[in-house]
Amino acid sequence: MEKSELLVKERDLVTPGDILAKGLDYIPSAGSYRAGTDVKSKFLGLVRLKEKIISVTPINGVYIPKPGDGIIATVSDLQNTFWILDVNSPYDAILPISEATPERIEQGTDLSIFFDVGDVVYCKVLNVSKSKNTSLTMDDYRAKKLIGGRLMTVAPSKVPRIIGKEGSMIELIKRYTGCQITVGQNGVVWLKGLNEALAAKTILMIENEAHKEGLTERITTMLQKEGTETIVKQEEEIQ
Repeated sequence: MEKSELLVKERDLVTPGDILAKGLDYIPSAGSYRAGTDVKSKFLGLVRLKEKIISVTPINGVYIPKPGDGIIATVSDLQNTFWILDVNSPYDAILPISEATPERIEQGTDLSIFFDVGDVVYCKVLNVSKSKNTSLTMDDYRAKKLIGGRLMTVAPSKVPRIIGKEGSMIELIKRYTGCQITVGQNGVVWLKGLNEALAAKTILMIENEAHKEGLTERITTMLQKEGTETIVKQEEEIQ
């Protein structure tokens, strides 16, 4: 049996077809695939490693954090004084205790009582260093844990079109799908409600056809045909 070997490091730039690892000990994830006993890259992008799992984040359309951005992030790890969050970027971000809650937290407190691995939160980008180390904050009136629902990702550059002028497109989708919808500037969208599948289908259609004329009319026609007009509790949308 071929000896397993990792050939790349975290955040290495790779091109399509590059061999990232040899052997069956390494597992391909998003942006990578297995070819025989090798793991190869699908994209021009940056390598991400988590134990034996290898993924590649495409450079094209990737989210680069900026201070003040409202984003949707997923907790991926806990340390003694901070959480590590996946922000749909080549760069992980940290949420320090001091930015997570106004409460005084005693040393040694189990941080999972506040946020645990897998939790989804809306938060804001606080700082980004020159080396792209990113810190987050929950110090915003819209910041909260998002319970249930589903997540989907879109190109961050398409977020303004998905939201629409003064939130008009999102309001249209909410009305005919019965869903609460929150859109992060990092291209992560949270959906929860009666017809999440139709909401997701509509958002993907907007992403794919954002450059075409008459999109609003086509979206309206589809939603009127496939959805049911509903009043949905107001949620924050972040542009």
